[in-house]
Amino acid sequence: MIESALDRFKHALRSQMQTFALHLPEETLAQLGEFYSLLTRWNERLHLVAPCSPEEFATRHVLESLMLLKHLPQNAKVVDIGSGGGLPMIPCLIARSDLDATLIESSQKKAVFLREALSRLRLNAVVVPQRFEEIEPSPVSFVTCRALDQFMQKLPALLDWVPAGSTLLLFGGETLREELHRAVVEFEERLIPHSEKRFLFAVISHATKKDA
Repeated sequence: MIESALDRFKHALRSQMQTFALHLPEETLAQLGEFYSLLTRWNERLHLVAPCSPEEFATRHVLESLMLLKHLPQNAKVVDIGSGGGLPMIPCLIARSDLDATLIESSQKKAVFLREALSRLRLNAVVVPQRFEEIEPSPVSFVTCRALDQFMQKLPALLDWVPAGSTLLLFGGETLREELHRAVVEFEERLIPHSEKRFLFAVISHATKKDA
């Protein structure tokens, strides 16, 4: 019997989640499957993510996004910049209903998808269809960014934008590390499983460091 794409996606989640130090209950796996199916249907029209296999989507997109959870305490307030197809925050909201999230996405069409996904998946979050540079930052503890267009060019503006005292969580490689060193900010890094040069960076006390 040939497995469906959805079955392959769920199987990859089950087989790989321990590699990412995660334990996902069946209810969460089912809802992540709903998200995968929904995004797949919208992807042909909106190009939310690059085409990939169900296994790659499970590991490279969903499980990688869920690495953020170790950094987010109970009831954490989070702003996600350039939310696009809902990564990383929609998987995090599925796994943790306590999170208070705002999704900032400048593309109106992608913002429509985000609202549809939140509604279909019964998730509570706010979608703001604007560029982050046009918005006054609200007092939150965490800001995330995974797939912002022209990310490296916008990094200095993002570092300036992030509210003082919050933690900026970024996905990237050695080039991003070099830029963070150049910006003279303090950060920690964690290697992403199945990768040799991709990391989750936690930029800490950046506003104090920058203004010192």
